[in-house]
Amino acid sequence: MALDRCGLLCKYTLLIFNLIFALVGFVFLGLGLWLRFSDGTRVFYEFDDFSSTFNMAVTVLIITGLVMLIVVVFGVYGACNEKRCTLLTFLVLVSILAVAVVVFGVIANSRKVESGFSFANFYSSIYLLCVANSDPVLAVTLTFIQKLLHCCGETGIPSLDFAKETCPDPDSFSDPFLMDACPGVIVDVFINKAPLVMGLFVGTGVILVVALVCSIVFLTLTKREQQEITARYNPPTGSYQTLQPILSCKSLVGWTSY
Repeated sequence: MALDRCGLLCKYTLLIFNLIFALVGFVFLGLGLWLRFSDGTRVFYEFDDFSSTFNMAVTVLIITGLVMLIVVVFGVYGACNEKRCTLLTFLVLVSILAVAVVVFGVIANSRKVESGFSFANFYSSIYLLCVANSDPVLAVTLTFIQKLLHCCGETGIPSLDFAKETCPDPDSFSDPFLMDACPGVIVDVFINKAPLVMGLFVGTGVILVVALVCSIVFLTLTKREQQEITARYNPPTGSYQTLQPILSCKSLVGWTSY
């Protein structure tokens, strides 16, 4: 189906959005499944103090990853094949996700202390698992978190930390000897930098809204294109009714001529 420039722009925007969504979804789902079914994580399900927070975080990762991949399937299939039914399903799912992001952002901002300590406990669980099992997947996860927050483990002392290889490179003279401990940094981000956390949710919501607008425009263009094709190959009923008397007269003249 031929699309104009606006339609092509919306189509490729949706494809890029779904590509990014797929990568993030695979990361969330893979990490969640690894934390849930890995041999090294079974010990956390034997203790109630750890299992509640840890299990909730792992479940959220798995569900989020699955939902994102389901959205990607509908988005890619609808954008590539220009199927209106699939695009409508994608539109509904993205709308639900946008509302969910706003709701979670408001909850995280209103309960920033509890959210901060929950994320800090989840980080501590991953840290203990990495130290106990030398898990390469968890080591990569710790490295990403610690470089993002510029902190080092549970102690904040790179030379003495049990997972010092995951600590970020020093930025100042004192960093090789003393850095911020990650649990304290995580709590501080949620409490003292709440606008930053809220901005993360708002930014995610804006990206979802852009995908939402592109899908609406794309749906409108595909509908108009389908209507034009239908009108081109199916003449209006009125024209056929107008031709009927003429055909009848020609048939009558031909019959009388015999």
